[in-house]
Amino acid sequence: MTPISTFDLWVVILGLGIGSYALRFVFIGLIGDRQLPEWVLRHLRYTGVAVIPALIAPLVVWPAATDGQMDAPRFIAALVTLSVGLAFRNVIASVLAGGATLYLFLHLLG
Repeated sequence: MTPISTFDLWVVILGLGIGSYALRFVFIGLIGDRQLPEWVLRHLRYTGVAVIPALIAPLVVWPAATDGQMDAPRFIAALVTLSVGLAFRNVIASVLAGGATLYLFLHLLG
């Protein structure tokens, strides 16, 4: 693999920064003072529900800590997090329960 040149790296960093700013500006600067249609608001409610599992699933199924092999502590913690979230409808409780379960099972199972 060839290393990226400093110039190319800065072009990528600046391009990503401009793109990120532009995406935020569209929602905040251009339409921030207007009422959004109901169908847009309905879809935006599910953004967090879609993003959190997308961030967590690879860490459970292919964890870097185990060289990509799924292990019992992470799988059990994911199940506990999901169960508590479904049962109590509380994000904080589910995250704390999942974190405590992961810590406990990593300690017990190694």
